[in-house]
Amino acid sequence: MDPTNTNIDSNISSSNEGSHFFEGVEKLLEVWFSKKDKKTRNCDLRKIPRAELDALLEIVQCTIISERKNDIIDSYVLSESSMFITKNRFILKTCGTTTPLKCLSHLIGLVETYSGYNDIEDLYYSRKNYKRPELQRMPHRSFNEEAALLDELFPDGAAYCFGSVNRDCWYLYTLNPVLPAEVLRRVSSGGSLSDGQSDTESIESDGSENSDDSGIAAWLESGTRGLTECQDRDHTIEILMTNLDPELMKIFTKECSKTAAEATEKSGIDRIIPGCVIDDYLFDPCGYSMNGILKTGEYMTIHITPEKEFSYVSFESNISHDCYRAVIQRVLDTFRPGKFVVTAFACKGLDGDKTHKEITTCTLGGDYLRRDLQYCQLKNYDLTYALYSKFPS
Repeated sequence: MDPTNTNIDSNISSSNEGSHFFEGVEKLLEVWFSKKDKKTRNCDLRKIPRAELDALLEIVQCTIISERKNDIIDSYVLSESSMFITKNRFILKTCGTTTPLKCLSHLIGLVETYSGYNDIEDLYYSRKNYKRPELQRMPHRSFNEEAALLDELFPDGAAYCFGSVNRDCWYLYTLNPVLPAEVLRRVSSGGSLSDGQSDTESIESDGSENSDDSGIAAWLESGTRGLTECQDRDHTIEILMTNLDPELMKIFTKECSKTAAEATEKSGIDRIIPGCVIDDYLFDPCGYSMNGILKTGEYMTIHITPEKEFSYVSFESNISHDCYRAVIQRVLDTFRPGKFVVTAFACKGLDGDKTHKEITTCTLGGDYLRRDLQYCQLKNYDLTYALYSKFPS
C-alpha cells in the first residue's frame, strides 16, 4: 500500500489527470498444491528459501517489508499488501499495478524444486473491478486478458463475473474440471463405472490413453475431492470497501498516527478479531497494511488506501466464526464504508448452506441495503457474493 514505491509506477496518472492516484483494489492469487502420488508427508511450501521468495516478488514488482511465523503459517507484509504460505497453500494478495499472474509459472517451478509437491490441487484468482483499469500492466488490464493467460496454464479453468459488469463487480477464475462425456452418459443412464466397455477411449489423469475405467474413476475422484477433503479446508470471507469516511481515514496517515501500532489501536482494528499476533505497517505519507495470525494457522489481513478520491479498504480472514454477521458488523463499525462487497467461500454441504443463509438473511446496522446477491456452487466450495450500499446511495 506504499504510494511512494517506485516498483508500482503509481504516478502514471500524473500525466493523465495532473493528480496522484493509487489503485487499492488487490489481485488475489491462492494456490493449493499436492502430489500426484498423494505422498505429501515430507512436502512443505515453507521449504522455499527466502531469497527465492524475494526473486519471485521481483516479478510481481513488490517487496517483503516484514514477516511473522508460527508452526503452521508464514505471514509476510509486502510493499503492496500480503503473502501467506502454509504447508500446502500459497496466497499472494497485491495492489497497485503489480503483476502477480506473471510469477505463476516461476512459482510452480520453485514448488517442484524445493517443496516436494508436483501437482496443483486447486487455484483461485479473484479481484474487484478496478477504478482505473487503463493504468494496469499486462496481463492485468482486463479480466479477459487475465483469464486468457490462466487458460494457457490450466485447460480445466473457468472464469466468472459476479455483480453488474458495468458497475460494481467481482471476478473469479478457478479450476473446474468437466467430467468426460462417457461419465455423464453412464451417470445419466443410471449405470456405473463397471457397466461394459466405453465406446470411446477413457483418459487418465496424467493424459495417457487406456481402455479401462481408471481414467474416468480419476475424473470422478477429482470432481468429488471437495466433498471428501472438506475437513482440511477452511472458510474465507472477504469484505471490499469503498467510499470510506474521510475523517476516519486520517488515522492511516503519518500526520495523524506516528506508528502503525497507534493507527491499529486508534481505529480498533485490534478488536475486530481478538487474539491475533499482529504485524502492521504505516506507510509514509499514508496507507496501512496488517496481517494477523493465530496459533491454529488461521489469518486475517487488512489493507487501506485512505485518500478521499479513491479510498479503499479490504478485509480478509479464514478464521472460523459461529456468526459471520457479527464479524461483518465489526468491520463495518470500524471503517464505516459507503459501499462494500462481501464474498464468502464455505465448504460444500451444510456449512456452505449455513453461510449463504446467514449472509442472505442478516440485517446490518448503519442504513445498509443489499443491492445484489449471487450464489454459486464450485468444485470444492460454495460461494456467496453480495453488494451493499448505504441508503440513500
